[in-house]
Amino acid sequence: MSTIPLLPLLPDAPYRRATTLGSALRGNRRRALLLLGSPTELAQAVVELGPEAQALWAAHNRAQGAAPGALSAAIVTGRQAANLFIRVLGTEASAFEALTQAGKLVQSAQAVAADEVVLWGADDTTREALWSAWVASRYALPTLRSQATKAKAAHAPLPVAVPVALGLGALRKWQAVERGGALARWLTALPGNHLTPALYRKRVQALARQQGWKLVIDDEAALRRAGAGAFLAVAQGNAAADACLLRVQYRPARKLGQGSKQSLAPVALVGKGVCFDTGGVNLKPHRSMLDMHTDMAGSAVALGTLLALTELQHPAPVDAWLALAENHLAAQAYKPQDVVVASNGTTIQIIHTDAEGRMLLADALALASRTKPRALIDFATLTGACVGALTERYAGLFTNRLGQRNELEAIGRHCGERVWAFPLDADFDQELESKVADIIQCPVEGKGDHIYAARFLQRFVGNGLPWIHLDLASATRHGGLAHITTDITGFGVRYATTLLQDESLLQALDSRPAGAVHHRTPARIS
Repeated sequence: MSTIPLLPLLPDAPYRRATTLGSALRGNRRRALLLLGSPTELAQAVVELGPEAQALWAAHNRAQGAAPGALSAAIVTGRQAANLFIRVLGTEASAFEALTQAGKLVQSAQAVAADEVVLWGADDTTREALWSAWVASRYALPTLRSQATKAKAAHAPLPVAVPVALGLGALRKWQAVERGGALARWLTALPGNHLTPALYRKRVQALARQQGWKLVIDDEAALRRAGAGAFLAVAQGNAAADACLLRVQYRPARKLGQGSKQSLAPVALVGKGVCFDTGGVNLKPHRSMLDMHTDMAGSAVALGTLLALTELQHPAPVDAWLALAENHLAAQAYKPQDVVVASNGTTIQIIHTDAEGRMLLADALALASRTKPRALIDFATLTGACVGALTERYAGLFTNRLGQRNELEAIGRHCGERVWAFPLDADFDQELESKVADIIQCPVEGKGDHIYAARFLQRFVGNGLPWIHLDLASATRHGGLAHITTDITGFGVRYATTLLQDESLLQALDSRPAGAVHHRTPARIS
């Protein structure tokens, strides 16, 4: 049997640039030509392909009415010979719609025998969508198939792509984003016995050496010294004492001195990394437990974002905090009505052991806050309630910067990973009051759990620090999402990378609000 490599193979996507469609088609090659745009834009493009292509486009319009989402496939002969694939977009198509249709176009071309793929988009949105879809299609998820079976199942890789009229900066940006997303998908897809906390740590160590990152490891002994009782409560049911909090540090290579972006405090990306979640004492049923090896997707998104920013030579420092543990059923596992003390001194009454993600994140956020980051962004497959509210097409967004909610949603619309901002009013805390501790872990009733989870987490965010919480309802979706065709989507890397490159928004988030949360003095339970 084959074994899974320590890290995924993420080859560069080769390309040849051309400024016009006509120049892209010069030379005697078998090509797959992918066109994406509105009906008017596509009509103008096929003029360059000659009378035969124009006739095919006219026939397509008669048959399908040039409806958005319609696909036309044909073989064009003559001087501009190519396998032609056309997808029609509406005149005001969103980035998400462009990515979705681009992904379908790339899938259409997979089975074509060609020496080269030509990507033609009508504007920057469609060009970037096609390039992103093509790059993403190059990266495979891990497999443990035997070599014989693997050979039968393997798809031939796409040939060299030709991004027409797409700038080098955009090529570089979206390739880095897709490579970061591929890392997140690859890690999330690993079977649970190939990604225990100990094995995850080993993979991160190898990646840190490869990328030149500094890695700080807080194992269970270090977490005990830090007073991280919420984190360790989840880990105490594990047979192996391998839970840990990893701090992976990216620092720009060039030193620009005081006043530069590099002199800023790092942004902290905090990821839930539950490598397998049984639910603990409150054991999950079969269907709910089946895919719980993916419950570490938040940590994979944080790490994938760090990879994308590193490849983009991001000018400001960034830390990824990965909270790695498993949630098992065992004699020593934590249980309802236990009371534990988090690292910021907050006492927590346990209500349900399957609400373990917020326990890990509580200490991870509190410990990250001690480093006084510029902002905190956490990623977690945290609640089924968020999926119930949004389905798997959006992620839930919460923030203590209410004035920036519209801009944060707009980032999602701009990049194609859509988020929806939920309320975070203080009166939700009434349902989190405890008679024996400072706070209960979660209400007994499950309604609105994504909101209560966010209110719980906010208690552990340092005094006045900007904070964004993403509940990753879109981490997995049957059939994929947008241009990603696998059930595991890597959702969040594209969003976070786009957000962190928006300096004006980061500056707006960095304004300190009144009434900030203060850390408590550590408490003792007698």
